[in-house]
Amino acid sequence: MGNSSCQPYESYNSTSTKHCKKSNGTSCCQAGKSYPLCKCSPPVTNNTPGILTLNDFGKSGDGGGATACDGKYHSDDDLIVALSTGWFNNKTRCNMKIKITAKNGKSASAMVVDECDSTVGCDKEHDYQPPCPYNDVDASKAVWKALGLDTGRGNASITWSDV
Repeated sequence: MGNSSCQPYESYNSTSTKHCKKSNGTSCCQAGKSYPLCKCSPPVTNNTPGILTLNDFGKSGDGGGATACDGKYHSDDDLIVALSTGWFNNKTRCNMKIKITAKNGKSASAMVVDECDSTVGCDKEHDYQPPCPYNDVDASKAVWKALGLDTGRGNASITWSDV
């Protein structure tokens, strides 16, 4: 479902005044702010550019509910990711491994367990967080550690590919 000219199909104006769990540098929706909504993601290649973000897939974490692929919660010690909607592609990448490479040259393999929804957000199901960017790889702390990245950064430019 990649598209080289992936553009938002509309914007969502948040009315949310609820508070999300602000772990891992999470942003909460702000009332009156507009958020782009995307169904597509850039094409997947051997070197797909993306933004790595930090997610807590645990029950009390900032990831919202249980993961879409297996309906479970996961440890920060698991090498796992959630992909933005276009890359997740209606669960076709569930339980598949991807290879992530950081700008420092380090690589890690991680299993896709969830969708980072780029078509909706700012609601209870999404912990009152904004929709994900169309090029998001939302990763556990274990992935960040394997890549030698500081989790305090919040995000990092990466490339990734299917394994």
